[in-house]
Amino acid sequence: MMLNRIAAHAAIGALALLGSATANDLAVTVYNSNIGVVTEARELAVEAGTGRLSVTNLPSSLDAASVRFAVTGGVPVTILEQNFAYDLVSPNRMYQRFIEQPIELVGSEGQFYQGTLLSSSGNMITLRLDDGTIQILQVDKVAEVNFPALPDGLITRPTLFWNYEAERSGTTEGRLSYQTRDLTWKAEYVAVLSDDESALELAGWAAVTNASGRSYENATLRLVAGDIHRATDRRGMIAPDMMMSARAETMQEEAFFEYHLYTVPRPATLADNEMKQLALFEPSSTDVTKSYRYEPDRNESSVVVSLAFINSDADGLGMPLPAGRVRTFQATDDGTLILLGEDNIRHTPRDEEVALTIGTAFDITAKQVMTNQSRISQRSEEQNWEFTLNNRKDEAVEVELLKRFGGDWTILNASQEYNQEDARTAKLVVPIDARSTTTVTLTVRIVYR
Repeated sequence: MMLNRIAAHAAIGALALLGSATANDLAVTVYNSNIGVVTEARELAVEAGTGRLSVTNLPSSLDAASVRFAVTGGVPVTILEQNFAYDLVSPNRMYQRFIEQPIELVGSEGQFYQGTLLSSSGNMITLRLDDGTIQILQVDKVAEVNFPALPDGLITRPTLFWNYEAERSGTTEGRLSYQTRDLTWKAEYVAVLSDDESALELAGWAAVTNASGRSYENATLRLVAGDIHRATDRRGMIAPDMMMSARAETMQEEAFFEYHLYTVPRPATLADNEMKQLALFEPSSTDVTKSYRYEPDRNESSVVVSLAFINSDADGLGMPLPAGRVRTFQATDDGTLILLGEDNIRHTPRDEEVALTIGTAFDITAKQVMTNQSRISQRSEEQNWEFTLNNRKDEAVEVELLKRFGGDWTILNASQEYNQEDARTAKLVVPIDARSTTTVTLTVRIVYR
């Protein structure tokens, strides 16, 4: 379908932007929480007294309440009123705005229709023709639509309208800043486990997504890692599946307030409706420990495999790790990478442990059985538990058994040494020989509150 003969009403005001922004003029700061803050230099052509300006090249997701214009030179200007118009021209909006008004249509087979548009709903439009008859047409069978004019308030791109007051005519220079939705980023990590499973090579990427309705060319790009407090709803963004090799030119990281700030060392362009991958740091190797964990209260038969490392200089890393997804691989003999599993990590500062859940062990199985339950009093009882752990691997392993209890509990008897992990959990480290089975028994007394 084609729109034709749209005669716009008189233009309002003068376009405020003189020239395009350079790398030093445009800065974009992107947060984990689906917002961005844009700062850029603008020059405004103003007339003495009061007047009106239109400012374009703005994102459709702009938060108009966050706009700030700080005069840095030229003619002093005071902004008296601001309006943000984002009702953009589209076929559907044109139909809706011309209800009860005359239009002309040309069908896909050359039929000509002239009349008053009565309704536009879904894929159907209803016309009252000049002879009084009613014609219902399918939108996808209309080849051309002729509207007599562009309706008031309907524009071709998002625009800020400013009513201003200036001391004299001329040019005023300033910095325009605003907040916008639909700019977000997420850390993506690629980890490769060594053949002997003792080391992990970790590379970090920032996946920056721009769906704000504007492109940002040659901008100084900064990413903020941390959870800022938001007064509005937060909407998530899914990062794409992508694996790349990091290059030497990575981001500059620094602490900023209670967050961490990553600055791209070169001007970057964020095209609208684009995802960009940027290296956070060069691949680094760290020592890693593999462990097996059995939590029967979560899954009675599965043993979970995990990898853990310390994010420290001594262990090969020692850099703030923004929250994100970690994909862990291991190479076969011919160098083919096999995906072992995925997990999400939280914001992790230096010297903290990172634990990655990789998957479920194939050759290690387990089950639990309550062999006895006896009432001691109205509020207390004793339970006897039996846990059977099977190791079908060719080497010995250790499995962390985590058993949770309600109420006030005391272990009266255990076939294995245990520790109280927290107020609800008993932890036992169970060694199992190769191709063998180990049984653990517990007697626990529970007093219910």
